[in-house]
This record gives sequence, structure tokens and C-alpha cells, in this order.
Amino acid sequence: MKVLQSVVGLDVSKDTLAVCYQVGPRLQHQEVANTPAGFRQLVRCGGATSLYVLEATGPYYLAVAYHLVAAGAQVAVLNPLVVKRFIQMHLGKGKSDRKDAQWLLRYGQQQATPRWQPEEALLVECRQLEQVVELLIRQKTMVHNALEAPQAQPVVSPVALAQLRQTLLDLAEQVQELEAKLLTMVEGRYPAEMPLLYSIPGIGRKTAAYLLLFAGGFTNFQNSRQLIAKAGLCPREFSSGTSVRGKARITKMGGALIRSKLFMCSWSARRANGACRALYDRLVAKGKNGKLALIAVCNKLLKQAYAIVTSGVPYQTDFTKKVAVPLVF
Repeated sequence: MKVLQSVVGLDVSKDTLAVCYQVGPRLQHQEVANTPAGFRQLVRCGGATSLYVLEATGPYYLAVAYHLVAAGAQVAVLNPLVVKRFIQMHLGKGKSDRKDAQWLLRYGQQQATPRWQPEEALLVECRQLEQVVELLIRQKTMVHNALEAPQAQPVVSPVALAQLRQTLLDLAEQVQELEAKLLTMVEGRYPAEMPLLYSIPGIGRKTAAYLLLFAGGFTNFQNSRQLIAKAGLCPREFSSGTSVRGKARITKMGGALIRSKLFMCSWSARRANGACRALYDRLVAKGKNGKLALIAVCNKLLKQAYAIVTSGVPYQTDFTKKVAVPLVF
């Protein structure tokens, strides 16, 4: 007789963990601190071999998830939207930490859940650097805009302008330094994949690094469609019967940073990349607008990236046919 695995629902907040587990026919609730001492208490009450089901709540779930995996437990980290739809499907009413933990327990008991595993420490560091770089770039934009405002006024403070210009220079220097560090770390981790990616016309060294971080080295995807879906670039139809005819749009579910990087790359890819240029021209000739055609180019770049990295064959253009073909040794 197959023994069902014990499931623990875990609602994570910044300071506390709401725990729900089943003992016989009854549900037990408990609250522990979101600290190492609380994690040890959690394992004692939930069991070291149980399946712990929790949501990806910003950075707050990571410490407990790492601790549980190290203790030998299995962990499932769910997209909050998936849990929300599950609760709506069962007509759930009300919301509290205890109720959320109970719904997570029910989800783990009723649905197949992929097991979560910690990422490499190096990749975690790279993603943190990536986030800091993007934050500094946004700050640069803010300071640049602030620098323009005083100059449009009849009275300008030279001290204010000097301070803003110095801040802009400091931010630019920090961005350059961190980007160099990030690229060095990614190239050290993916020495073969990096040159393969930026052999694709339209994809540069920075985008190649961001793409490898986003895709985790392309090892967790079975085909390019999964990669495109994770980037939020797959089209979504919106129609029903004869009366509802909405525009088809991309899903935009996840991958906002890589989408913005690829969209910038699509401008050069539509000129330098044979397959992307042919796709862009064909769509424009059919009457599609330029932005839609560029999004299609982003899809094409991801397909090329997946094919080239997984095959290990660099990109080369067949100038006689004006299409992309692999380089054959």
C-alpha cells in the first residue's frame, strides 16, 4: 500500500511563518518566527521528510526554503497567481495567514507540484548584481531628468547643477564597474555559452549575460517555446463567440527585464540578422505595425539562442540565401 507523503502549508511573511499540517482528520495551525530558530521549530512540528508548500513571496521565502532543503525536506515554491486561482476555483472566502496556509496545504495534497532546489551561490550573487545595476540605471535616469529641470528656469543654482552632474558621473561609474564585474562572473560560469550567444547578430555581450542568467544556462527548458513563455513573449488570443474579438497580445507574465533587453536588440537584429530581417520585412509587408514585428523578432532571437546554445554550434549567415544557418565544422 502506497503511503501518502505528509504535506505542510506554509504562508510566509517578513517576520512570521503561518504553518498548517494535518494530524489524522484534523488540521493543526501554528505560527513560528521567520528566523533560524523558527525554522528548527518548523521542522520539529512539520517533519523532516514532509513536503512544504509555499508561495514565492519576494525574498522572504528563500531562507526557510534553503533551511528545509538542507534538513532533507521537499519544498514546492508556487507562483502566487496559481494559488490565487486555485482558491477562486474552490470559491474560497476571506483571507488571513491561517487560511492561506490551509489553502497551500490543500493545493499540495491535490495537485502535482514540481520540487524546488536552491540555485548555485554564484548565480544568486549574479542576480543580486543584476538587480543593483538596474536600480542604479533607473537612478541615473531620474538624476538626468532632474538635471534638465533647473536649466529650463530663469534662475539656475550652479551649486545644484554641479551636485547633480557629479551624482550622474558617480552613478555612471558604479554602473560600469558593476556591469564589468557581472560580465566577468557570468563568463567564468558559462565560458562556452557566452561566445555562442553573442555570435548571434543583434545580441551583444551584456544581453548574452542577462539571457544566460534569466534562462539558467538553458538547462531547464525542453524547447524554445518554454523559454519564450517564461519571457512573457508568447501571444495570447482574446476572443469568444462572434462578439468578443480582442487584440492578440503577448502575455507579459514574467521576464520584464529580459524582454526590454531583447526589444532593444531587435532594432539591430532586424538589420544585421538575416532571419530576423526576413521575418520583420514579411510581417510589415502584410500590414503589421512595426512594434508587433519587432516583438516577433524578439521571439526569433530567443529561438536562435536556444538552438545555438543547446547544439553548441555558433551562428553564421549564409550570404547567398540571406538566412541564418549553423556553422558546420
